[in-house]
Order: sequence, then structure tokens, then C-alpha cells
Amino acid sequence: MNPPTETVSSFADLQLGQKRAAIYARVSTLDQSCARQESELLAYAARANYHVVGIWKETGSGAKDIRPGRQAVVALAQSRKIDVILVSELTRWGRSTLDLLRSLQDLQAVNVSMIAQSGLQFDLTTPQGKLFASMMAALAEFERDLLRERVRSGMAAAKARGVRLGRRVGQRVKADKLGPKVLGLVAGGKSYRQISQELRISKNTVYDIVRRDRIEQKVVPIRTAAPHQNLDRDSVEI
Repeated sequence: MNPPTETVSSFADLQLGQKRAAIYARVSTLDQSCARQESELLAYAARANYHVVGIWKETGSGAKDIRPGRQAVVALAQSRKIDVILVSELTRWGRSTLDLLRSLQDLQAVNVSMIAQSGLQFDLTTPQGKLFASMMAALAEFERDLLRERVRSGMAAAKARGVRLGRRVGQRVKADKLGPKVLGLVAGGKSYRQISQELRISKNTVYDIVRRDRIEQKVVPIRTAAPHQNLDRDSVEI
């Protein structure tokens, strides 16, 4: 889970009686963007005359327990600084049916509503709210299970055809991709810690990239063996 990004606005423009809303958007992978969710939820907030106090965006699987962006929004709700939470769909917020229902119950305890982009308001004080939240979250979890089943089935079929899955031995996808950038930053005088923070990789990865580059750049002289002299491991200087 990557660190969330947040945009917080001022309460100075809050009108009397206007509800305060927090927008929460999430995508699962780095090649996806929260831009569509953000723009559509902002448009919905404008139509509903909500005062948007902030936008929280993060990248990571919805099945993860730790989501700093969601935790920040929940903290706002618990401190009574917002009235509603806007999401594009329930799957962006809840990890599972149980997690979603518990979260809605916690929000209800502080009088904060969860509103999806469709306009459905999930208020657990009503039977309709309980029904909608449970049904939609259950369907989302069912779809996730189906996806897992398809992935497992596809992997099994690939293995049966002799396809090798996963990373090959010695293959370093991230290190090979970021190698030139890491080496450029090292040449620019940045520390391993600074590089790891900037590129969001571990210091060990930075160290490994630099170490392998130095090994590759190093000239390896080999002494010529005399007649009938065998070369052993000590005959090669690295």
C-alpha cells in the first residue's frame, strides 16, 4: 500500500446548514488513476451542495487491513469534522461484507453517512440501508471470489501446458527497470536513503543495483596460463 495523497480545503467557505463531505478514492495498482473517481465525486458534491473538506486518494488492494487514507477519513468522522463520506462505490471502501457493515456501524455511531456516487445513502438506522449495504457488499465480494477462481484456473491451465509462472531465477524486474535512474541519482550525490524514499524502493534494492553495476563495470583481468598449467578459481582476479 503506497502512502495516500490528500487535499484539504478550508472551512471558511462553509455555508450555514451545509453538510461537510470527505471524498475517498482508491485504485488497486500504480498504473491506475483516481482522477475519474475524484472528478465524478466532486461533481456529485457540487450538485448536492456539499462542502468538500478534503480528498483522500490511495493506491493498494482493497483487501489490505492497513489503509492510511481510509483511516484518516474515519478519524475525521470520529472527531465530528465531517457529515458524509463520498465514494464511487462500496468496493472502494469496504474490504468485505463484515468489514463494510462494521465500518458503517461505526460511522452511524457518530452520525456520519456513507454515500455512493449513485446517490444511495447507507444509513444503518433504516432497514433499507442495512439491506442495500449488505447486498451490494456481498455481490462485490462474490465478484472478487469469482476473479480469484478464474485466476487460479488460468494458472493451473498454463502450468498444464508447461508454462513457467512467476519470476525467473536471477530476474530482477524492478531493479532492472529503475537501474538507470538509481545510478543517475547516485552519480548526482544523493544518499541511498534519499533515493529509496524518492523512488519508493528499499535501500537494499538501491544497494543491489549499485553493487551489480560496479561488478559489471569492473575489468576482470585473467592471467594467461603456462603450458600444462590448469586455471583454478585463484587464477581469476575479480
